[in-house]
Amino acid sequence: MDEEVAAETRKDTEVAPALIAVHPDRHSAVVAVGPELRAFDLLTISAVSLLDDSVSGEQPSHKDNIRAIRFGAKGKLFVSAGDDKTLKIWSTQSWQCVSTVSSEKRVTAVAISNDGLHVCFADKFGLVWVVDLNQTSKDKKPTPTPLLSHYCSIITSLEFSPDNRFIISADRDFKIRVTNFPKNLLNGAHEIQSFCLGHTEFVSCLAFVPAQESPHSLLLSGSGDSTVRLWDISSGALLDTCEVAIKAGLLESNGNAEEHDHAVTDLCSTLDGLLVAVAIQSLRGIVLLSCDVSTKTLSFAKERPLSLPAWQTAPLQRNCGWLPVSLAYLEEPVVLEDDKIPGGEKLLETLQGTTSVDDNAFLAAAEAVKAAMCNLLIKKHYPFENREYRKKTRNDKKLKE
Repeated sequence: MDEEVAAETRKDTEVAPALIAVHPDRHSAVVAVGPELRAFDLLTISAVSLLDDSVSGEQPSHKDNIRAIRFGAKGKLFVSAGDDKTLKIWSTQSWQCVSTVSSEKRVTAVAISNDGLHVCFADKFGLVWVVDLNQTSKDKKPTPTPLLSHYCSIITSLEFSPDNRFIISADRDFKIRVTNFPKNLLNGAHEIQSFCLGHTEFVSCLAFVPAQESPHSLLLSGSGDSTVRLWDISSGALLDTCEVAIKAGLLESNGNAEEHDHAVTDLCSTLDGLLVAVAIQSLRGIVLLSCDVSTKTLSFAKERPLSLPAWQTAPLQRNCGWLPVSLAYLEEPVVLEDDKIPGGEKLLETLQGTTSVDDNAFLAAAEAVKAAMCNLLIKKHYPFENREYRKKTRNDKKLKE
């Protein structure tokens, strides 16, 4: 019993790092802080109230830390999910929660198909589930269908290919799997196109860059091995590798450092694929990479300090793109300060709570990122008595009864 209380105490004191997502047309931005979602309208420069009929009063829509948020490619949908084993689907026109989906395990990653018809989410048991939005209605609660499995390896990132032909999943065991997305969801996704193998630590994040000369877009991946890699998903071939921690001066060329201390936590690219923003654990800033789509190579462009460690970035647009707290003009990679962005300071006050951050806040945020990375990659261990009790009271068994 004492161990169970201790486990709950650790859970209560855990602080999840803030996540940020930006509307593809830059209409709005959303930040997840613990179990809370904060939305900001970038057109009216004002906060947005989220509506969820499943909760009462001022309670947050999620009951535990949010681990994944994302806008759909068309900007009509927004999804959030996390440790409370729920996935919520929001309409960005009304900011109303239109569906709440129950998961058997804690959710680690989400993805929305580019046609807006399917939402996929992964859990800590290594399963990927799919929700068919064509089959959902106000009167019918959406039911997730199991799609594929990584055989008990925790899935860290999910992406749909731009043409919706493939669902790409990455895990803590260094693997990236490219799977054909099935036409009949009930049959599952069993046809594997390729594996992208080469990382020497867990894969933390995925992003696509367009390649006009290729029938398929190129895939970027970040990892605990402090590298960003470029892949051809049709064959699984490794095209190029950039050792971003070494380029940023965080590591010596021999790679000596504390394990996972300089993991790539997230990355994103411009719509033309020419520039890639990379967030690295313990780096108080971001790294910008140049991506040559024609030669399929990556190169270091510059490092840009920020007031906080970057955890999750958002998609960059053609001429300007949102970074965690700033805008970057891509003709020449120059990052604007917050007070130079129209409405930037008001946005920060709403989403972050303040426009200034001291060193103590930076250290706390850095520790939160490190703890979140560790917790993402491990499963909880319980004493034998607790395991037997948990088996009897599992949510999936309750649903079957």
